[in-house]
Amino acid sequence: MTTHEQSIEPATARAARRDIGPREFLLLVSVLSATTALGIDLILPAFPDMRANFGMPADSSRVSWTVTAYFLGLAVGPWLYGPVSDRHGRRAPLNAGLTLYAVAAVIGALAPSWPLIIISRFVWGLGAAGPRSLSIAMVRDRYDGAAMARVMSISMAVFLIIPILAPSLGALLVAIFPWRVVFWVPAGLALLLMLWCRRLPETLHEDRRRPLTFNAVGRAAREVFSHRQTVGLMVSMTFIFGIMNSYLAGSEVILSDVFGYGSWFPLYFGCIAVLFALMSLANARLVGRLGVVRLIRTEAVVGVITSAALLVVGLASSGHPNFWVFTVAICLSIPMAQGLVPMSNTLAMTPLPHIAGTASSIIGTFTFAGGALLGSVSSGAFDGSVRPFTIFVIGYFVIGASAIFAATWGAEQRAR
Repeated sequence: MTTHEQSIEPATARAARRDIGPREFLLLVSVLSATTALGIDLILPAFPDMRANFGMPADSSRVSWTVTAYFLGLAVGPWLYGPVSDRHGRRAPLNAGLTLYAVAAVIGALAPSWPLIIISRFVWGLGAAGPRSLSIAMVRDRYDGAAMARVMSISMAVFLIIPILAPSLGALLVAIFPWRVVFWVPAGLALLLMLWCRRLPETLHEDRRRPLTFNAVGRAAREVFSHRQTVGLMVSMTFIFGIMNSYLAGSEVILSDVFGYGSWFPLYFGCIAVLFALMSLANARLVGRLGVVRLIRTEAVVGVITSAALLVVGLASSGHPNFWVFTVAICLSIPMAQGLVPMSNTLAMTPLPHIAGTASSIIGTFTFAGGALLGSVSSGAFDGSVRPFTIFVIGYFVIGASAIFAATWGAEQRAR
C-alpha cells in the first residue's frame, strides 16, 4: 500500500527504540478503537439479567441508559486527552485513558445500585474516549488524503470484529457466569492493551507540539469551526451516530418484543456486524478508485434510498412487518450509515493535521454527544412496534446526507 507517511527523524526513532511496522500499527490502533465497541456490544446480552437484577419490567427501555451514558462519556472524554496530547504527545494520555477505562469497568462490576451502574458507564465512556480519539489522531499524524481514508476503513473493518463476536461472547459468558462478568472482561483487555502500547512509537513530532494554554486551545477550536468542510461533516456524523445509537439501543428490545426472537439476538447482531465489516473493506478498495468525496456522496444517496425502503417496511402491518423483510431492510440501510463514518472522519480531519488531537476532541464531543441524545430520543419513543425506529432512521439519514453534500460542495478538487 502506498501511503503519504510523514518521515521520522533518525534521532527520534533511535531514542524511541520501539517503532513498529505499518501492519502492527494498523492492528494496534484498530484494537484501541475497538475498545469503544467492546464496552457496548459485550454487555447487550446482559440486558435481561440487568432488568431482573434491578426490578425492571421485562420490556423496560431503562437499560438503554447504559448505552446512552457511555456515549455521553465518549462525548465529554476527548477533552481530557486531545489538547494534552497536542502538547505532550499521544502515548501518555493514551495510557491514562486505558487506566480510566479499566477502573470504571471494575466499579461497574462491583456497583450495588442502578444509579452507580449508570455513573460507572459514564466514567467508562470517559476512559474509552482516550483510545478512540487518540487512535484517530495517531492515524492523522502519519497519513493523509486517500491513504488516510484507506487506513481508517481497514481499521474500521478490524474494529467491527468486536460487534461480530462480542454479543455471542457476552451471551456465552452470561450463560456460564454471573452477568457482571461482561464488566470484568473489558477491564482485563484494557490492562493487556497497556502492555502492548509499550511498543507504540510516539507519532506526534516535536515540531508539531502546541502549548497547553487556554489561548492556544481556543485558537485551535476556532480554527476547527472555521472550516465549512469540517463543521458540515461534524453535523453529518452527529446524525449518522444517532442512527447507529438508535440501532444499538433499540435492536435488542425490537427483536424480543416485536418479533419474539430475543434468543436470536447475539447471532442477529453478529450477522449485521459482518455486513458492517464488509462495507468498511469495500470502502477501503473503492476510495482509491472513486476518491473520498465521490464515494461519500454516493453512499449518502444510497443510504437515503435504503432508509426510505426501511420506513415503508416499518409502516407496514401497523409497525409489525414480516421479520425477514424487516431484516433485509435493516441489512440494506444500517450498514450504509456505518460506512459513512470513517469517510466523514477522514474529510473532517483533512484540513487539521497540525491540531489533530484538539480537532479529534471537538469532533468526538460534538458527534458523540449529539448522537447519544438523538439515539436516546429514538429508543425512548419505542411503542411496541418498529415504526418509531424507522421514522427516526430516515429523518436522521436525510439530514446527515444533506450535511454531507453541503460540506463537500466544491471540495472534490481539494480532496484529490
